Amino acid sequence: MLKLAVMACGATLASSAWCKDDPAAGAKLYTANCTACHGADRAGMPGAFPALTDVSKRLQPAQIKDKIRKGGGLMPPFAQLSQQEIDDITSFLAK
Repeated sequence: MLKLAVMACGATLASSAWCKDDPAAGAKLYTANCTACHGADRAGMPGAFPALTDVSKRLQPAQIKDKIRKGGGLMPPFAQLSQQEIDDITSFLAK
Protein backbone atom coordinates (compact mmCIF):
# COMPACT_ATOMS: atom_id res chain seq x y z
CA MET A 1 0.00 0.00 0.00
CA LEU A 2 2.82 2.39 0.91
CA LYS A 3 4.59 1.59 -2.36
CA LEU A 4 1.45 2.51 -4.31
CA ALA A 5 1.13 5.82 -2.41
CA VAL A 6 4.76 6.69 -3.10
CA MET A 7 4.31 5.89 -6.80
CA ALA A 8 1.16 8.04 -6.99
CA CYS A 9 2.91 10.92 -5.24
CA GLY A 10 5.86 10.64 -7.61
CA ALA A 11 3.55 10.74 -10.62
CA THR A 12 1.83 13.83 -9.22
CA LEU A 13 5.14 15.57 -8.63
CA ALA A 14 6.40 14.63 -12.07
CA SER A 15 3.32 15.97 -13.80
CA SER A 16 3.35 19.23 -11.82
CA ALA A 17 6.96 19.80 -12.84
CA TRP A 18 5.71 20.10 -16.42
CA CYS A 19 3.14 22.77 -15.56
CA LYS A 20 4.31 26.17 -16.70
CA ASP A 21 2.85 29.61 -16.36
CA ASP A 22 1.45 30.81 -19.66
CA PRO A 23 2.44 34.42 -20.51
CA ALA A 24 -0.09 34.51 -23.40
CA ALA A 25 -2.87 33.55 -20.99
CA GLY A 26 -1.44 36.05 -18.52
CA ALA A 27 -1.65 38.81 -21.13
CA LYS A 28 -5.32 38.02 -21.77
CA LEU A 29 -6.07 37.91 -18.06
CA TYR A 30 -4.20 41.19 -17.52
CA THR A 31 -6.25 42.81 -20.29
CA ALA A 32 -9.51 41.56 -18.79
CA ASN A 33 -8.75 42.36 -15.16
CA CYS A 34 -6.03 44.99 -14.86
CA THR A 35 -5.98 47.43 -17.78
CA ALA A 36 -8.85 49.59 -16.49
CA CYS A 37 -6.58 50.86 -13.71
CA HIS A 38 -3.00 50.01 -14.71
CA GLY A 39 -3.38 50.61 -18.46
CA ALA A 40 -2.64 48.44 -21.47
CA ASP A 41 0.99 49.59 -21.32
CA ARG A 42 1.20 48.87 -17.55
CA ALA A 43 2.15 52.54 -16.96
CA GLY A 44 -0.58 53.04 -14.35
CA MET A 45 -1.93 56.46 -13.43
CA PRO A 46 0.46 58.52 -11.30
CA GLY A 47 -1.00 59.32 -7.92
CA ALA A 48 -3.80 56.78 -8.25
CA PHE A 49 -2.64 53.45 -9.69
CA PRO A 50 1.01 52.34 -9.67
CA ALA A 51 2.89 51.40 -12.81
CA LEU A 52 3.47 47.68 -13.20
CA THR A 53 6.19 47.95 -15.85
CA ASP A 54 8.97 46.91 -13.43
CA VAL A 55 6.89 45.41 -10.64
CA SER A 56 9.11 42.31 -10.51
CA LYS A 57 12.03 44.56 -9.52
CA ARG A 58 10.05 45.90 -6.55
CA LEU A 59 8.16 42.81 -5.41
CA GLN A 60 8.86 39.10 -5.23
CA PRO A 61 6.51 36.79 -7.20
CA ALA A 62 4.82 35.66 -3.96
CA GLN A 63 4.13 39.30 -3.03
CA ILE A 64 2.64 40.01 -6.47
CA LYS A 65 0.42 36.95 -6.22
CA ASP A 66 -0.69 37.93 -2.73
CA LYS A 67 -1.54 41.46 -3.89
CA ILE A 68 -3.61 40.09 -6.79
CA ARG A 69 -5.42 37.64 -4.54
CA LYS A 70 -6.06 39.96 -1.57
CA GLY A 71 -5.90 43.45 -3.08
CA GLY A 72 -4.83 46.45 -1.04
CA GLY A 73 -5.29 50.21 -1.07
CA LEU A 74 -7.52 51.05 -4.03
CA MET A 75 -6.98 47.62 -5.59
CA PRO A 76 -9.84 45.17 -5.01
CA PRO A 77 -9.14 41.52 -4.27
CA PHE A 78 -9.33 39.16 -7.23
CA ALA A 79 -10.34 36.10 -5.23
CA GLN A 80 -12.38 34.83 -8.20
CA LEU A 81 -9.16 34.08 -10.11
CA SER A 82 -7.72 30.59 -9.83
CA GLN A 83 -4.19 30.05 -8.60
CA GLN A 84 -3.14 29.22 -12.18
CA GLU A 85 -4.64 32.47 -13.45
CA ILE A 86 -2.80 34.43 -10.77
CA ASP A 87 0.42 32.58 -11.69
CA ASP A 88 -0.16 33.43 -15.36
CA ILE A 89 -0.67 37.15 -14.64
CA THR A 90 2.43 37.19 -12.43
CA SER A 91 4.45 35.53 -15.20
CA PHE A 92 3.17 38.12 -17.68
CA LEU A 93 4.14 40.98 -15.36
CA ALA A 94 7.65 39.58 -14.99
CA LYS A 95 8.35 40.21 -18.70
